[in-house]
Amino acid sequence: MTRVLLVDDHPVLRSGVAAILGTFPDIEVVASTGDPEAVSALVADAAPDVVVLDLGLGTRNGVDLIPGLVRTTRVLVFTATATDVSIMRALDAGATGYLLKDATAEELAAAVRAAATGTAVYTRAVAERMLDRGRRPDETLTPRELDVLELLADGSTNRLIAGRLFMSESTVKTHLVRVFAKLGVDGRAGAVAEATRRGIIALDGLAHPARSPDGPTT
Repeated sequence: MTRVLLVDDHPVLRSGVAAILGTFPDIEVVASTGDPEAVSALVADAAPDVVVLDLGLGTRNGVDLIPGLVRTTRVLVFTATATDVSIMRALDAGATGYLLKDATAEELAAAVRAAATGTAVYTRAVAERMLDRGRRPDETLTPRELDVLELLADGSTNRLIAGRLFMSESTVKTHLVRVFAKLGVDGRAGAVAEATRRGIIALDGLAHPARSPDGPTT
């Protein structure tokens, strides 16, 4: 029997996923919550084999929970979007798998079983994005460049980005120049638009790119 903890801040979705998994005799949903602060205690009390984790948890990013969870259990990300940023951060944090919410009941159950054994499992869209990144090594953004790009999309100025990432403004500008070159654009707005088009970042919940006083290109 595979024991599952569901973490999703939408009660209806939690109930629906629990009901779906409950139809499989070898899977038991032992607990569920929408409160990221309650997850650690539930893992300790319910001892799940797999935590099925949404990344959007109100004001918290589910990725932040993964490093602590993987010390004692497996984590299967089950979320609505798959950008380069979200995939890289989840896998780097230790997630065993990454599944999108358009998966079928059978795909979700199979992913839970695989995650419980430590087998990496990815939805087709995620696998294709990972493969595509491998095919474009010269265009692939580094983790730090992704951090800068995501903050840029949030409307942050160079000064704010430097403060958030603990680097100098000149280093931020260097990263931006490289980002622009890899994306084939010549400015901040173009970088955000192209990164969104490619699925590198998602603008859901983010502010529109600001017209920064730092200049049109860097």
